[in-house]
Amino acid sequence: MADLSSKETPVALSIAGSDSGGGAGIQADLLTFRALGVYGTTAITCTTAQNPDSVISVCPLSPDHVKDQIRQVLDYFDVRAIKTGMLFNAEIIRAVVDSLSASSKIPVIVDPVMVSTSGSVLLQPEAIEILTKELFPLATLVTPNLDEVKVLIKRHPKDLQSIVNAARSLATRFQTAFLVKGGHLPGNQLTDVLAFPESDFRTFNTQRISGVNSHGSGCSLASAIAAEIARGNQLEEAIEKAHRFLQDTFLRPVILKKGAFLNHFR
Repeated sequence: MADLSSKETPVALSIAGSDSGGGAGIQADLLTFRALGVYGTTAITCTTAQNPDSVISVCPLSPDHVKDQIRQVLDYFDVRAIKTGMLFNAEIIRAVVDSLSASSKIPVIVDPVMVSTSGSVLLQPEAIEILTKELFPLATLVTPNLDEVKVLIKRHPKDLQSIVNAARSLATRFQTAFLVKGGHLPGNQLTDVLAFPESDFRTFNTQRISGVNSHGSGCSLASAIAAEIARGNQLEEAIEKAHRFLQDTFLRPVILKKGAFLNHFR
Protein backbone atom coordinates (compact mmCIF):
# COMPACT_ATOMS: atom_id res chain seq x y z
CA MET A 1 0.00 0.00 0.00
CA ALA A 2 1.24 3.50 -0.85
CA ASP A 3 2.44 5.67 2.03
CA LEU A 4 0.01 8.59 2.15
CA SER A 5 1.29 9.98 5.43
CA SER A 6 4.28 11.82 3.99
CA LYS A 7 4.35 15.61 3.83
CA GLU A 8 2.63 17.19 0.83
CA THR A 9 5.04 18.03 -1.99
CA PRO A 10 4.91 21.66 -3.17
CA VAL A 11 4.13 22.37 -6.82
CA ALA A 12 5.77 24.89 -9.17
CA LEU A 13 4.96 25.81 -12.77
CA SER A 14 7.49 26.61 -15.49
CA ILE A 15 6.28 28.56 -18.53
CA ALA A 16 9.16 28.36 -20.95
CA GLY A 17 10.63 26.91 -24.14
CA SER A 18 11.93 23.41 -24.71
CA ASP A 19 15.69 22.91 -25.17
CA SER A 20 16.43 19.91 -27.39
CA GLY A 21 19.91 19.76 -25.84
CA GLY A 22 18.38 19.18 -22.41
CA GLY A 23 20.46 21.71 -20.48
CA ALA A 24 18.25 24.80 -20.39
CA GLY A 25 14.61 25.81 -20.68
CA ILE A 26 11.84 23.48 -19.55
CA GLN A 27 14.26 20.59 -19.18
CA ALA A 28 16.55 22.48 -16.78
CA ASP A 29 13.54 23.76 -14.84
CA LEU A 30 12.12 20.29 -14.29
CA LEU A 31 15.51 18.91 -13.26
CA THR A 32 15.90 21.80 -10.80
CA PHE A 33 12.41 21.39 -9.36
CA ARG A 34 12.99 17.68 -8.85
CA ALA A 35 16.40 18.21 -7.23
CA LEU A 36 14.87 20.64 -4.74
CA GLY A 37 11.93 18.44 -3.82
CA VAL A 38 9.28 20.27 -5.81
CA TYR A 39 6.74 18.73 -8.20
CA GLY A 40 7.24 20.40 -11.58
CA THR A 41 4.49 21.27 -14.02
CA THR A 42 4.93 22.98 -17.38
CA ALA A 43 3.44 25.16 -20.06
CA ILE A 44 5.67 24.94 -23.13
CA THR A 45 5.80 28.14 -25.19
CA CYS A 46 7.96 26.94 -28.07
CA THR A 47 10.29 24.21 -29.14
CA THR A 48 13.86 24.91 -30.16
CA ALA A 49 16.42 23.03 -32.21
CA GLN A 50 19.54 23.72 -30.20
CA ASN A 51 22.56 22.43 -28.36
CA PRO A 52 24.92 24.29 -25.99
CA ASP A 53 26.72 25.83 -28.99
CA SER A 54 23.83 27.22 -31.05
CA VAL A 55 20.12 27.57 -31.72
CA ILE A 56 19.23 26.88 -35.35
CA SER A 57 15.45 27.21 -35.22
CA VAL A 58 12.54 28.15 -32.96
CA CYS A 59 8.96 26.96 -33.38
CA PRO A 60 6.48 28.92 -31.23
CA LEU A 61 3.29 27.23 -30.09
CA SER A 62 -0.05 28.97 -30.53
CA PRO A 63 -0.96 31.47 -27.79
CA ASP A 64 -4.27 29.66 -27.22
CA HIS A 65 -2.45 26.38 -26.62
CA VAL A 66 -0.10 28.08 -24.16
CA LYS A 67 -3.12 29.46 -22.30
CA ASP A 68 -4.75 26.02 -22.28
CA GLN A 69 -1.65 24.48 -20.72
CA ILE A 70 -1.50 27.12 -18.00
CA ARG A 71 -5.22 26.85 -17.27
CA GLN A 72 -5.12 23.06 -16.96
CA VAL A 73 -2.23 23.25 -14.51
CA LEU A 74 -3.66 26.06 -12.37
CA ASP A 75 -7.15 24.52 -12.32
CA TYR A 76 -5.87 21.21 -10.97
CA PHE A 77 -2.74 21.85 -8.93
CA ASP A 78 -2.05 24.02 -5.88
CA VAL A 79 0.78 25.91 -7.59
CA ARG A 80 2.98 27.71 -5.06
CA ALA A 81 5.33 29.51 -7.50
CA ILE A 82 5.63 30.23 -11.21
CA LYS A 83 8.76 30.75 -13.28
CA THR A 84 8.68 32.18 -16.80
CA GLY A 85 11.51 31.75 -19.26
CA MET A 86 11.61 31.95 -23.05
CA LEU A 87 8.34 33.46 -24.30
CA PHE A 88 9.60 34.48 -27.77
CA ASN A 89 6.86 36.74 -29.13
CA ALA A 90 4.28 39.34 -28.15
CA GLU A 91 1.30 37.04 -28.67
CA ILE A 92 2.63 34.41 -26.29
CA ILE A 93 3.52 37.03 -23.68
CA ARG A 94 -0.02 38.41 -23.81
CA ALA A 95 -1.41 34.88 -23.43
CA VAL A 96 0.78 34.38 -20.36
CA VAL A 97 -0.25 37.75 -18.91
CA ASP A 98 -3.93 36.97 -19.45
CA SER A 99 -3.50 33.61 -17.74
CA LEU A 100 -1.54 34.89 -14.75
CA SER A 101 -3.58 38.02 -14.10
CA ALA A 102 -6.26 35.91 -12.45
CA SER A 103 -3.65 34.19 -10.25
CA SER A 104 -2.04 37.29 -8.79
CA LYS A 105 -1.40 35.71 -5.37
CA ILE A 106 1.11 33.20 -6.82
CA PRO A 107 4.71 34.50 -6.79
CA VAL A 108 6.13 34.85 -10.30
CA ILE A 109 9.85 34.73 -11.12
CA VAL A 110 10.50 36.24 -14.55
CA ASP A 111 13.68 35.25 -16.35
CA PRO A 112 13.54 37.70 -19.29
CA VAL A 113 15.16 35.39 -21.84
CA MET A 114 16.17 37.57 -24.78
CA VAL A 115 19.46 36.36 -26.27
CA SER A 116 21.23 33.02 -25.92
CA THR A 117 24.87 32.78 -24.87
CA SER A 118 25.67 31.88 -28.48
CA GLY A 119 24.01 35.10 -29.67
CA SER A 120 20.71 33.68 -30.97
CA VAL A 121 17.65 35.92 -30.56
CA LEU A 122 15.16 34.26 -28.20
CA LEU A 123 12.74 37.19 -27.86
CA GLN A 124 11.51 39.09 -30.88
CA PRO A 125 12.39 42.81 -30.63
CA GLU A 126 8.77 43.93 -30.93
CA ALA A 127 7.90 41.79 -27.90
CA ILE A 128 10.21 43.60 -25.49
CA GLU A 129 7.75 46.41 -24.79
CA ILE A 130 4.96 43.92 -24.06
CA LEU A 131 7.28 42.01 -21.72
CA THR A 132 8.22 45.09 -19.72
CA LYS A 133 4.82 46.81 -19.68
CA GLU A 134 2.55 43.82 -19.15
CA LEU A 135 4.53 40.93 -17.61
CA PHE A 136 7.00 42.77 -15.37
CA PRO A 137 4.15 44.30 -13.28
CA LEU A 138 3.06 40.75 -12.39
CA ALA A 139 6.56 39.69 -11.31
CA THR A 140 7.76 39.09 -7.79
CA LEU A 141 11.32 39.09 -9.13
CA VAL A 142 12.98 39.68 -12.52
CA THR A 143 16.39 38.05 -13.13
CA PRO A 144 18.18 39.63 -16.13
CA ASN A 145 21.78 38.94 -17.08
CA LEU A 146 23.99 41.81 -18.23
CA ASP A 147 23.12 41.40 -21.92
CA GLU A 148 19.44 41.67 -21.04
CA VAL A 149 20.14 44.66 -18.81
CA LYS A 150 21.71 46.35 -21.83
CA VAL A 151 18.45 45.86 -23.75
CA LEU A 152 16.45 47.32 -20.86
CA ILE A 153 18.59 50.36 -20.02
CA LYS A 154 20.54 50.84 -23.31
CA ARG A 155 23.95 50.42 -21.69
CA HIS A 156 26.04 47.47 -20.58
CA PRO A 157 27.23 47.44 -16.96
CA LYS A 158 31.02 47.22 -16.88
CA ASP A 159 31.72 46.84 -13.16
CA LEU A 160 30.05 46.13 -9.83
CA GLN A 161 29.00 49.72 -9.20
CA SER A 162 27.28 49.94 -12.58
CA ILE A 163 25.48 46.65 -11.84
CA VAL A 164 24.26 48.12 -8.54
CA ASN A 165 23.10 51.27 -10.33
CA ALA A 166 21.32 49.22 -12.99
CA ALA A 167 19.57 46.99 -10.44
CA ARG A 168 18.33 49.94 -8.40
CA SER A 169 17.24 51.83 -11.51
CA LEU A 170 15.30 48.87 -12.90
CA ALA A 171 13.64 48.10 -9.56
CA THR A 172 12.47 51.69 -9.26
CA ARG A 173 11.39 51.94 -12.88
CA PHE A 174 9.32 48.75 -12.89
CA GLN A 175 8.34 48.75 -9.19
CA THR A 176 9.39 45.18 -8.54
CA ALA A 177 12.49 43.40 -7.28
CA PHE A 178 15.37 42.84 -9.70
CA LEU A 179 18.24 40.39 -9.38
CA VAL A 180 20.88 41.52 -11.88
CA LYS A 181 23.29 38.67 -12.58
CA GLY A 182 26.94 39.64 -12.91
CA GLY A 183 28.24 36.41 -14.39
CA HIS A 184 29.24 38.03 -17.68
CA LEU A 185 31.85 40.22 -15.99
CA PRO A 186 35.46 38.94 -15.89
CA GLY A 187 37.05 37.69 -12.70
CA ASN A 188 36.78 34.74 -10.36
CA GLN A 189 34.20 36.25 -8.00
CA LEU A 190 30.68 36.53 -9.38
CA THR A 191 28.35 39.07 -7.83
CA ASP A 192 24.59 39.29 -8.36
CA VAL A 193 22.78 42.37 -7.09
CA LEU A 194 19.26 42.31 -5.65
CA ALA A 195 17.40 45.61 -5.52
CA PHE A 196 13.91 46.48 -4.36
CA PRO A 197 11.87 49.56 -5.32
CA GLU A 198 12.78 52.57 -3.19
CA SER A 199 15.02 50.59 -0.84
CA ASP A 200 18.61 49.49 -0.45
CA PHE A 201 20.30 46.61 -2.28
CA ARG A 202 22.21 43.50 -1.30
CA THR A 203 24.74 41.31 -3.07
CA PHE A 204 25.14 37.56 -3.51
CA ASN A 205 28.68 36.34 -4.15
CA THR A 206 29.80 33.03 -5.63
CA GLN A 207 33.02 31.77 -7.19
CA ARG A 208 33.46 31.13 -10.89
CA ILE A 209 34.08 27.45 -11.60
CA SER A 210 36.29 27.07 -14.66
CA GLY A 211 35.98 24.22 -17.13
CA VAL A 212 32.19 23.77 -16.85
CA ASN A 213 29.80 24.83 -19.62
CA SER A 214 27.39 27.38 -18.12
CA HIS A 215 24.57 26.65 -20.61
CA GLY A 216 21.29 26.69 -18.67
CA SER A 217 22.66 28.41 -15.57
CA GLY A 218 20.24 31.35 -15.83
CA CYS A 219 17.24 29.06 -16.24
CA SER A 220 18.41 26.91 -13.35
CA LEU A 221 18.89 29.85 -11.00
CA ALA A 222 15.44 31.31 -11.71
CA SER A 223 13.72 27.95 -11.37
CA ALA A 224 15.65 27.23 -8.15
CA ILE A 225 14.39 30.52 -6.71
CA ALA A 226 10.84 29.56 -7.72
CA ALA A 227 11.29 26.12 -6.16
CA GLU A 228 12.53 27.56 -2.87
CA ILE A 229 9.60 29.98 -2.76
CA ALA A 230 7.26 27.06 -3.43
CA ARG A 231 8.87 25.36 -0.43
CA GLY A 232 7.88 28.30 1.76
CA ASN A 233 11.03 30.45 1.79
CA GLN A 234 10.89 34.23 1.62
CA LEU A 235 12.48 35.86 -1.43
CA GLU A 236 15.94 36.67 -0.08
CA GLU A 237 16.34 33.29 1.58
CA ALA A 238 15.12 31.62 -1.61
CA ILE A 239 17.79 33.47 -3.60
CA GLU A 240 20.51 32.47 -1.13
CA LYS A 241 19.52 28.81 -1.33
CA ALA A 242 19.20 28.96 -5.12
CA HIS A 243 22.73 30.32 -5.41
CA ARG A 244 24.05 27.48 -3.27
CA PHE A 245 22.21 24.97 -5.45
CA LEU A 246 23.57 26.50 -8.67
CA GLN A 247 27.12 26.53 -7.29
CA ASP A 248 26.72 22.85 -6.47
CA THR A 249 25.67 22.07 -10.07
CA PHE A 250 29.03 23.48 -11.19
CA LEU A 251 31.10 21.78 -8.49
CA ARG A 252 29.76 18.30 -9.39
CA PRO A 253 29.44 18.53 -13.19
CA VAL A 254 28.10 15.89 -15.54
CA ILE A 255 30.93 14.71 -17.77
CA LEU A 256 29.92 14.07 -21.38
CA LYS A 257 31.96 13.54 -24.54
CA LYS A 258 31.81 17.28 -25.32
CA GLY A 259 32.91 18.35 -21.84
CA ALA A 260 31.54 19.17 -18.39
CA PHE A 261 27.98 20.45 -17.89
CA LEU A 262 25.71 21.47 -15.00
CA ASN A 263 24.65 18.56 -12.84
CA HIS A 264 21.17 18.98 -11.40
CA PHE A 265 21.14 15.55 -9.78
CA ARG A 266 21.67 15.22 -6.02
